[in-house]
Amino acid sequence: MNPKNPYHRYGKFIYWQTMWGGFPGKIQKVQAVGKYTVKFTLSQPVAPFLKNLAMFCFAISSPTAVKKWKENYFKHPVGTGPFELVLWQRNERIVLKDNPYYWGEKPGIKELIFVPIKDSTTRMLELERGDIDFMTGVNVEEARLLDQNHNIHVDAKPGMNIAYLAMNCQKQPFNHLWVRQAVRYAINIKKIVKHLYQGLAIPAVNPIPPMILGYNPNLRGFSYNPKKAKILLTKAGFPHGFSTTLWYPPISRQYIPDPKAVAEAMQANLKKVGIRVKLVTYDWGSYLYKTEMGEHSMAILGWIGDNGDPDDFLYALLDKNNAVKPAQNIAFYTNETVHRLLLKAQQIFNPQKRKTLYEKAIRIINRDSPWVPIAYADQIVAYNKDVKGFKLNPTGMLRFQNVKLLQNQAEAASDSTGP
Repeated sequence: MNPKNPYHRYGKFIYWQTMWGGFPGKIQKVQAVGKYTVKFTLSQPVAPFLKNLAMFCFAISSPTAVKKWKENYFKHPVGTGPFELVLWQRNERIVLKDNPYYWGEKPGIKELIFVPIKDSTTRMLELERGDIDFMTGVNVEEARLLDQNHNIHVDAKPGMNIAYLAMNCQKQPFNHLWVRQAVRYAINIKKIVKHLYQGLAIPAVNPIPPMILGYNPNLRGFSYNPKKAKILLTKAGFPHGFSTTLWYPPISRQYIPDPKAVAEAMQANLKKVGIRVKLVTYDWGSYLYKTEMGEHSMAILGWIGDNGDPDDFLYALLDKNNAVKPAQNIAFYTNETVHRLLLKAQQIFNPQKRKTLYEKAIRIINRDSPWVPIAYADQIVAYNKDVKGFKLNPTGMLRFQNVKLLQNQAEAASDSTGP
């Protein structure tokens, strides 16, 4: 991360900027003080420090690999995990094999192949035919169909995620509080979640999911009220509404299985109060970059928690420090009181005191309405019933080291009657 490091120019450090505040930021120094010991010197107390270190992006990198591959380092991953890379054919397949040097229990799969199949219907058919063993990106309707197949297991668990509509607070007319509040009143979130998530999500009010510290179950959101929306728009100087754009992701994500359908429902709701919306999308990479650069007026996006800490949601997505381009805070929302509360919460280790600070920040965020919170969605995967030992991870990470694939009925019988 150090700009003076000769290899700094070969990497991007978005998460380091978000979690540690750039360089030197909250981490002043890192030293290797022994063969297996690393010492961090911090500039201040950091309550989520250990949780942050456990995130995927803060694993220790191989200096040898960084020096050898430079900007192509990401194409040649090395590490201490249960699998190692054998083949990466871009947009075709990734092949992993079990790592003979793995320090833990040997994985139950000798070879693991990831194949991108963009069309979800095709993915489903290939799973049913047995051409693939495991499927992600399962939408709600497919989950219901696959659940009827006795050879397929559908696994759905509450996800540590949120889908939201961000309004760019630096662009007119969304720099006006009454306009943002009017948008919240205009959109029928409960109906959208009921019909488009079909019981596999709950409507969102807080900017964090229910299992996260600081979630307030009694927080009053903005119920569907088109009349109130029109009153607020008139007070804001838009008695006849206005025209704008609403961006939506081009692909399904854990937090939003059908982004286009959600965007279309919002478009219809907003039209009723005089807000004329043009829907816009881009390829996924461009979409992320353009929203980070603040090119949008309104954009649907979401977040899957990395470590289970409220700081990973609230500070990363709604603090003014992360409203700097390229921004994680794509609402470009800034509030000094919220900023002070979030910084204070970072430095307090008592969970109850942290909870109180986050609840205060959330009440202000709810009033200021930089987002229309949409849903906390279940994470859904489907797999052949010969796949044993898979467990969903709250972070959405797919971990296969404990998975076994039964090859015949004898093995299946042995598995079911064993100790």
